[in-house]
Amino acid sequence: MSPRLLPTTGALAVLLAATTATISPACAQSSAGPERRVDSRSGPLIVRTVAGGLVHPWGLAVLPDGRMLVTERPGRLRMVARDGMLSPPLKGVPEVFAQGQGGLHDVALDPGFAQNRVVYITYAEPGDGGAGAAVARARLADGALEDLTVIFRQLPKVSGGNHFGSRIAFRRDGTLFVTLGERFKFDPAQDLGTHLGKVVRIRPDGSAPDDNPFVNRKGARPEIWSYGHRNPLGGVIHPETGALWTTEMGPRGGDELNIPQAGKNYGWPLVSWGSHYDGKPIPEPTTRPDLADAIRHWTPVISPSGMTFYTGDRIPGWRGSLLISGLSSRGLVRLTLDGDKVTGEERILLGTRIRNVRQGVDGDVLATTDEPDGRILRLTPAE
Repeated sequence: MSPRLLPTTGALAVLLAATTATISPACAQSSAGPERRVDSRSGPLIVRTVAGGLVHPWGLAVLPDGRMLVTERPGRLRMVARDGMLSPPLKGVPEVFAQGQGGLHDVALDPGFAQNRVVYITYAEPGDGGAGAAVARARLADGALEDLTVIFRQLPKVSGGNHFGSRIAFRRDGTLFVTLGERFKFDPAQDLGTHLGKVVRIRPDGSAPDDNPFVNRKGARPEIWSYGHRNPLGGVIHPETGALWTTEMGPRGGDELNIPQAGKNYGWPLVSWGSHYDGKPIPEPTTRPDLADAIRHWTPVISPSGMTFYTGDRIPGWRGSLLISGLSSRGLVRLTLDGDKVTGEERILLGTRIRNVRQGVDGDVLATTDEPDGRILRLTPAE
């Protein structure tokens, strides 16, 4: 593994305790709560609560005018004004399977949003056999989603409430990637006849592009881009190369950062840098050089979820970094890069589970907290 730029164990414990102590229910309830200071290698940062009172906020999309769309896992989509004012739940959101990790998940703007007002959402869709991830597109109107159409359904639907994945990332050619978990079913991640444990690439109408790697393979789903994934909860396009980068939750250890290549097999559940929850070992990726390996992995886990490349100027020392939101790591993980190589790592401790991270229109950093009384946080340099 690459060296990590981490504080010493003692310093980490002190900082975590101090950070956790500053968080209070009152802060979570307010739309513009008290600010606090956290340290980073690029200088101190101020953390402010932009909006509170959200139930497990999951997806976050920043509109060109600085407003935000935020999903709540139980099935609500809201507009957030720049001053933090929350709209009532938008009408037109489809029924979701709000159990376990399932619910309303990601939200993304169409590349032509400024002209067409089209948005995309992912969610756990109930149906025969249980539930599966689905993708829908709709037009954002005043207080509602209109003309909603489901463009993709993960098949088959299966029982259980775990491992939906379902991040959206738009490629430069207008197609979109969707990350899909294996629904905690293990072996189907290796089965090209299912969408479980896959990254798929589709057109905006849901059809499979002709140059997808398995379009002409008998018995394979034509939407599949890569396979052998466990629960890829993060997905973003590199701003320079145009390549998709993903984060993936491992089992007991072995969280991953991947750059999924067309047609490649990423190994789950045949190999992993982690072990099963019962302690049973899993062969390491080095035992199977025919399988694609992660470019970075974490044990102990960070529980990676959302991610974004920071391209702004507001925090100059972060420019070019990859920011990953961490659930069990309770903050942001900042990776410095040289091409597709990770050169360093920093933890920005926020004292609570962080579900998603995005860059704001002014170059600030926005993060959502995975809590029953969740918040949107804004990170800016201390003046």
